[in-house]
Amino acid sequence: MTILWLAAGIGVLLLLYWMWRQFIRFSNDLSVWANELLEGDFSSRMPLRTERCPSKGIRLHINKIAADYEALSQLQERRLSRQEAHIKQKKHYLSVLYDVASCINKSHNLEDLLQRFLHTLTSVVNAQAATVRLLDKDDNMRLVASIGLSQEVIRQEETLPAHDCLCGRALTDSTVMINSNSKRCGLISEGKFFKDDDDIELLAIPLQYRGKTLGVYNLFVPRKQHEFLEGEHELLESIGQHLGMAIEKAGVEEDARTLSIIEERTRMAHELHDSLAQTLASLRFKVRLFDDSLHQGNEEVIWSELEGLENTIDDAYAELRSLITHFRAPYDGKGVVRSVERVVERFRQETKLDVFFYHNWDLEDLSRDSEIEVVRIVQEALANVKKHADAENVRILMMSTEEGHCSVLVEDDGKGLIDRSRPNRETGEHIGLSVMQERAERINGEILFESDDGEGTLVQLSFDVEINTNT
Repeated sequence: MTILWLAAGIGVLLLLYWMWRQFIRFSNDLSVWANELLEGDFSSRMPLRTERCPSKGIRLHINKIAADYEALSQLQERRLSRQEAHIKQKKHYLSVLYDVASCINKSHNLEDLLQRFLHTLTSVVNAQAATVRLLDKDDNMRLVASIGLSQEVIRQEETLPAHDCLCGRALTDSTVMINSNSKRCGLISEGKFFKDDDDIELLAIPLQYRGKTLGVYNLFVPRKQHEFLEGEHELLESIGQHLGMAIEKAGVEEDARTLSIIEERTRMAHELHDSLAQTLASLRFKVRLFDDSLHQGNEEVIWSELEGLENTIDDAYAELRSLITHFRAPYDGKGVVRSVERVVERFRQETKLDVFFYHNWDLEDLSRDSEIEVVRIVQEALANVKKHADAENVRILMMSTEEGHCSVLVEDDGKGLIDRSRPNRETGEHIGLSVMQERAERINGEILFESDDGEGTLVQLSFDVEINTNT
């Protein structure tokens, strides 16, 4: 009996020892696995010592949890990598677009704009050459700017039909087109772009603005470099839209400058017609009379005609000097009242008339262009007084209100306007009136002419100015 109890006790001790060893082994394996997991080794697993391992079930469950955690970690890493790549790509996009926008904003005209753009773009994408082609009225693509091409190639590529090549397809489809061998494009223009055309790929990117395709820009890139541009088509199209907007804006500004020049020429023509042209016509007539007098041999008449010629030449010279002064708008940046005061003072000195000038003008929001138009209208009104009115007194009033309503009045006590129904080619008077009306319309104003025979003339300009309420 004692032996049985002893054997049972030894068995219990052995069982406890075995259980203790299994627990220690499991604890050690669990600790090692946890440490490896903390160190970032998500592939670490709990080892299976034997097939009959008593902790096999829990080890398998732990390994399944570890595998799921590893898969989740890999998924998160892939998502993070994609996000980082996306952010890096957007940062690259913004950097390139900033460089492009910066070079565009620094440009002074369309030619300078395109050259700056090409220099910036070729350095950013490491292109060997680049061109810009714009669509003209004849549906041809005209080469307007290039970099990296020889003069011979530029001459051959100067004008191409819009639908005969890769660039034409880019225009039609409004998307990036790729020619893996630029040699094919060279065949169209019967030339060769580079010594090794086989290694150069051509990209054609449309230039667009508000859905309108203006042309294309081309990039000539080495084949290896194009691999880096495969995912950049969105960026290239965005650059094309930015450049298209800049080209359209430059065109609008150029049209505005041209229109401004035409308008200024028209104004000069009006001024010349009103003054110097009439004096020169009179001079030509007097020269003919003088020629007739010379043939008649009447010395008294000859001297009289000669004196008349001298007076007319003096008048022409005075008119020319007056026009030079008139074309120089007396704008000095110190306000419209100061400019009108200078005009009035000059008029007072030239005519010796009694001029009354009064102003109640506190407006500071008048633009430079509006100030010049106001001064020109006052000049024209005073010029008409000087040439046609036979006045003794002139009154000039300038008023402005806090709401931005402005009024400028020029009034004389002369003989008034005669027959204003149509322009008078002898005096050019009513052409001057139409010029004043045009000037008033440019500042969204109205001009009123009131006159009666022998009762003088009143010219009143009225316009409104938008008041800036920001403080």
